[in-house]
Amino acid sequence: MSFDHGNGKPERPRLIVGVTGASGAQLAIHLLTALRESRTVETHLVISKAAHRTLELETGLHSADLTALADVHHQRGDIAANIASGSYLTLGMVVVPCSMKTLAGIAHGYSDDLLTRAADVCLKERRRLVLVPRETPLSLVHLRNLTAVAEAGAVVLPPVPAFYQRPRSIDDLLAHWSGKILDQFGIQHRLFPRWTGPDPAHSFAEGSVR
Repeated sequence: MSFDHGNGKPERPRLIVGVTGASGAQLAIHLLTALRESRTVETHLVISKAAHRTLELETGLHSADLTALADVHHQRGDIAANIASGSYLTLGMVVVPCSMKTLAGIAHGYSDDLLTRAADVCLKERRRLVLVPRETPLSLVHLRNLTAVAEAGAVVLPPVPAFYQRPRSIDDLLAHWSGKILDQFGIQHRLFPRWTGPDPAHSFAEGSVR
């Protein structure tokens, strides 16, 4: 998979990854790690102000550890960055995890930083925008904002665990969620076993890709 960006040389397609301060920093870490190992896309990372603190609290890591996993890191205040323009070609964007604040900004076109601006660009250019919301329970305000972004063309992909592959660890669950995100962009992976129907021998987990 490659793009021709006008310079005559095939390049990897670009994927924007936004990380907000919602709980679930491990979701972003696992996804960026999987993308870095696959080398199928060029990742452009934007981290919200609150995400820096959440990353430290939940994982003990610092923002530098996260940015090291991406090909390109953009400062959230750099509204002149290339990903702020629709003329800069990308596969789209995933916001993982997506806070309710960021969701509200995207739902109402309030682009007060590069993260929300990049998401707004994906919507207006009809590119894939995947939001991974992390909040429970959901208020009526949250539900209305989720409806608004879905009506605008975004994909709402909450990190709901699946058990048909018989997960044995948190990493198994993270792999499934990362794989579901990559599926939305047509990025091939072997992060989790595909469902092919019931196994009469009840040995589905044996030999599964991990």
